[in-house]
Amino acid sequence: MENLKELRQYLDIPRDITIVVHRNPDGDAIGSALGLYHVLNQMGHTLRLLAPSEYPPVLGWMPAVEEFIIYDLRQQEAMDALKRAELIFALDFNALDRIDKMGEYLNTSEQTIVMIDHHLDPEPYASLQISDQTASSTCEVLYLALEQMGMMSYVNKTVATCLYTGILTDTGAFAFSLSSRLFRIAGELLDLGVDNNLLQDLLFNQLPEKHLRILGYCLYERMEILPEYHTGIITLSKKDYERFKIQRGDTEGIVNYLLKIKGIKLAAFIHEQPTITKLSLRSKGDFSVKEIAQKYFKGGGHKNAAGGHSYKGLEATVKKFKSVLDEYKDQLADPVPVQI
Repeated sequence: MENLKELRQYLDIPRDITIVVHRNPDGDAIGSALGLYHVLNQMGHTLRLLAPSEYPPVLGWMPAVEEFIIYDLRQQEAMDALKRAELIFALDFNALDRIDKMGEYLNTSEQTIVMIDHHLDPEPYASLQISDQTASSTCEVLYLALEQMGMMSYVNKTVATCLYTGILTDTGAFAFSLSSRLFRIAGELLDLGVDNNLLQDLLFNQLPEKHLRILGYCLYERMEILPEYHTGIITLSKKDYERFKIQRGDTEGIVNYLLKIKGIKLAAFIHEQPTITKLSLRSKGDFSVKEIAQKYFKGGGHKNAAGGHSYKGLEATVKKFKSVLDEYKDQLADPVPVQI
């Protein structure tokens, strides 16, 4: 399979299809997978949805999200779904290690895999690679692919809602990774009946009380500003996780608050897990956090949003992060004032 035309012809006949997303799936992964699921379901295909780990509770309202087979909870069923598939769609990840054990299987499998993604530097694991690194989200890439394949008649309100969800979450509610093309797509999704106000509320205004208490603690007790590098750091230790009984999703978006501070160009959220220390990096403008993540912390991502990890403890990881900043001091210097 070499192009979208061949994929479209292949989909004209009902197939056994599995759609898989990455570990710790976000709104873009779940939104693109469910959007594609609802398109293919209308075409009569036999479908299964796979994720290595559970999706965030904030996405629990999405149509058919309960159909996901979670590998961590149902390993044999997930592997059977992969092995039975005539066609596998890999959504929102550019490397097979993002799906853990399922990736090890696919690395040696001869099954047809279609990648739909927007991350930088995709690995050549797919039979057909639908990748646009200028896109805001995988949902945007999927929408464009459906357009090119002449499949827009299947994009109903349900599909549109799923795709709009992924766009909202990956752009921070239209705060970054924007383009005129994206706004054209968003407008067309709204024309299909998407309720922007409802989705904004469901995605961004449903925080539990604990989340805000953790945020307050992070900003007051665990935030450090390095003015000479225009950098902000928030750290959480294993003891902090125990004290606040922090679970997956409780710290979502905390790193972004650092970028709200005047003069900050680089933000780091460094948090200690039982066997690993993780870093979430964000930046403004042309400064690339992807380079830092790749070069020093075995990670990757996008120019302005990346992540990595260290097998050292929290204190040692923070020390290492600070030590690399001098290499980027010139890039982190005060930006030239914007002329409007």
